Amino acid sequence: MGATVTTANNNEKTWGGGEDIQPLGASYGKMMMWFFIVSDALTFSGFLAAYGFSRFKFIETWPLADEVFTHFPFMHGVSAPMYYVALMTFILIFSSVTMVLAVDAGHQLKKTKVAIYMFLTIIGGFIFVGSQAWEWKNFIKGEYGAVETSGGSLLQFVDKDGKRVALADFAVKLPEQREALTRSHSAWFMEDAQSQPNYTVAEVQAGFKAHPELLIRTEQLTSKKKKTVLTREESESRLGTAKYVVEGANLTRNEYGSKLFADFFFFITGFHGFHVFSGVIINIIIFFNVLLGTYEKRRSYEMVEKVGLYWHFVDLVWVFVFTVFYLV
Repeated sequence: MGATVTTANNNEKTWGGGEDIQPLGASYGKMMMWFFIVSDALTFSGFLAAYGFSRFKFIETWPLADEVFTHFPFMHGVSAPMYYVALMTFILIFSSVTMVLAVDAGHQLKKTKVAIYMFLTIIGGFIFVGSQAWEWKNFIKGEYGAVETSGGSLLQFVDKDGKRVALADFAVKLPEQREALTRSHSAWFMEDAQSQPNYTVAEVQAGFKAHPELLIRTEQLTSKKKKTVLTREESESRLGTAKYVVEGANLTRNEYGSKLFADFFFFITGFHGFHVFSGVIINIIIFFNVLLGTYEKRRSYEMVEKVGLYWHFVDLVWVFVFTVFYLV
């Protein structure tokens, strides 16, 4: 029942969610969905603005997207910069098209078509979420490896042509130093072996010394947006200050460049991925309701339209995330 407001002339009803009064021609459910979308859009805007500010501040050490996202499924060792990310984006946008078709079929009360297009939308969402998980795996695992100096600078390895060289291609395995464990220094005090890199700093230094054709490039960008490559003498000098071996990326270290890049990547893409996964779950619920004829009995597929608004929103947000992270 709508609430009432008493005025000098008459009693006017304010909107209480009923069908008699609809601001902007939208039902109560649609208005609430729009309120959520606007608030969530402001949240994403804040995250992307923070990312842009951090990138501008640390632009000289910011990773190059073309060097980070180079993997493609079943094409190990083949450099395909941005190809898979572009495919993911196309799949998500196409799922938005199928959602439009589902909403249109709902307006025409065509149950079978609604179910088919909803199913295609769900498949597209699952493919996107799975692709994002695969991308995370490769980002975390890394491909080439690097070393971090005592001053926090990142050093990567290249050949004479400037192509990246992986640690596995030149690092040597040195005899392990055995250490007697005592009551005061036992396995309880040792770090988890699984968190350790595959090579030590000494093994990387020994391998670099045995390969005179190798050079080091820093994370500093030149005016041509290329990483700075040092001479052999400078490379040996800088490698002498190495303190950590970095393989892949996490919230502590990042083999690709600035640590903040990994922090923002995990947080923003993870936050968006959570939205997509939530949308897939909601779509599945709506899909089964369509099969059960719930909306056919109501003679209204408005629920499909409302979840469609949410799905279009997460697709649109990804366009901005894709542009900021991968293209700019």
